[in-house]
Amino acid sequence: MEELFVQNPFIVGKYLSDKYFCDRSEETAFLKKQIENGRNVALISPRRIGKSGLIQHLFNLPDIKEQYYVFFIDIYATTSLNELVYILGKEIYEQLKPKTTAWKEKFFQTIASLRIGAKLDPMSGLPTLDLGLGDILTPQTTLDEIFTYLNEADKPCIVAIDEFQQIAEYAEKNVEALLRTKIQQCRQTQFIFSGSKRHVMSLMFNSPAKPFYQSAVSMGLEPIPVPFYKDFAIRLFVDRNKRIDPEVIETVWQQYEGYTWFVQMMMNELYALTPDGETCRLGQIGIAERNIILAQETSYRELLSNLPPRQKTVLQAIAKEGKARMITSQQFIKKYNLGSASSIQSAVKLLLKSDLITQTDGVYRVYDFFFSRWLAIFY
Repeated sequence: MEELFVQNPFIVGKYLSDKYFCDRSEETAFLKKQIENGRNVALISPRRIGKSGLIQHLFNLPDIKEQYYVFFIDIYATTSLNELVYILGKEIYEQLKPKTTAWKEKFFQTIASLRIGAKLDPMSGLPTLDLGLGDILTPQTTLDEIFTYLNEADKPCIVAIDEFQQIAEYAEKNVEALLRTKIQQCRQTQFIFSGSKRHVMSLMFNSPAKPFYQSAVSMGLEPIPVPFYKDFAIRLFVDRNKRIDPEVIETVWQQYEGYTWFVQMMMNELYALTPDGETCRLGQIGIAERNIILAQETSYRELLSNLPPRQKTVLQAIAKEGKARMITSQQFIKKYNLGSASSIQSAVKLLLKSDLITQTDGVYRVYDFFFSRWLAIFY
């Protein structure tokens, strides 16, 4: 297959090939070992550090592609079991659509509740899936059929569910127990449960009171070490007849604490700012950051406009602080004119729930580094 050429080699928000994927060799090997030995994995780490990329990298390994059917769903935006089942059913069919196998033909035979969404393609005469969320009339029945289907596949399957902790927010109260029961019955399907809310994920998989207790091997993900990322970035510049001062890479990595998405976004813009045959220097970092932030300014303003005044004030105070500690102390309250400690606690609780801020060991920061800089400097 001819390799896809991309104008900018610093890929953001998707996986193309191992050529544009940095390191993670040890993590890939560990994840692969667990799957091949029949163990489910709970992959727990902050958002934007590279969990989805690692899973897609695993799925694109030649022996994994040959030996397994692989499915990846992101349930971050879902609010019910109905939506989860809808996304999973569509993903399975979309992955099978290009294949001409008996397993594909068996899709509507086994998952009978989705026949309502089955249409015949007028050109090929073959069934296609024209499914809407409202077509999932009995989600538990459809879920039963999906897991039966996976059990009867002609080779093992891997199902990765990103932002798995979202099921704890579903309106239905028995989703964890229901899924645990169904997953236990899957004899030849391994699951990767990926999640970014560490306290919720840890509770789900490490608490004896929870259905998923000890059902998966827990795995964390740390930032890619700067020496590895530096070699990766230099190579991509050199491959395209450009150069970059190694100090630029180190500075960007430190500035964004090694969070893959933000570092990649900066390197993408720095690459774009560097003419062919020339070298990217330290002075371009500020320009690149400003370009990225101002491109997002409209969405930042819209986001702020939808926040209540107290949340907005607390959010900006945390952004100006960078890393905020003891946010209910009189010193912090007075510094940013925040009002009472109880009102701050209420605002912080809602900001955490909406993922606008994050908290580790009593230290708060705005989750999006670029948004934080905009709040602190430009707003």
